[in-house]
Amino acid sequence: MNSPSADADVVNFGELDPKTNELLQQGVVAYRTDPEKADSFFKQALALTPQELAPYYCLYKIHTYMGSLDCAADVAAEGMKEATRQAGWPSDPAAWPAQAEAHDGPARFALYTLKALSFIELKRGRRETARDYLDILSRADPQGSVGWKVIEELAQGSVQ
Repeated sequence: MNSPSADADVVNFGELDPKTNELLQQGVVAYRTDPEKADSFFKQALALTPQELAPYYCLYKIHTYMGSLDCAADVAAEGMKEATRQAGWPSDPAAWPAQAEAHDGPARFALYTLKALSFIELKRGRRETARDYLDILSRADPQGSVGWKVIEELAQGSVQ
């Protein structure tokens, strides 16, 4: 039985293959003390189940935190490609449906990941690309349900 502190470390990634979930949980725990080990767990999970979106999220998040922005952008783009495939959306975000109803599932993941890419591009100094992504989000998610309006505010300021 897990101790209460171990239970606090468990992240609910939804319905996943048990081995994939185990690898992601190990990566979450390892991140605090050994980001490279966490990266390895996340990559193993992705290799095991490339159709699952959670490993993409974990990988692009950890690489953003580590400052490996090129890697974060690449993984996010791959995750977004998989999410749009699953959602039945075009792979080009500019062709996504306006006011997309994306409360959960792959469509929401695609919107959320485009938000993440907006942030990553801002951090990489690619303001025009970030602005393009934010414009797409303003059309596809006008309510800001994935939190892109925070990135919009950052884009209007000076983020480095």
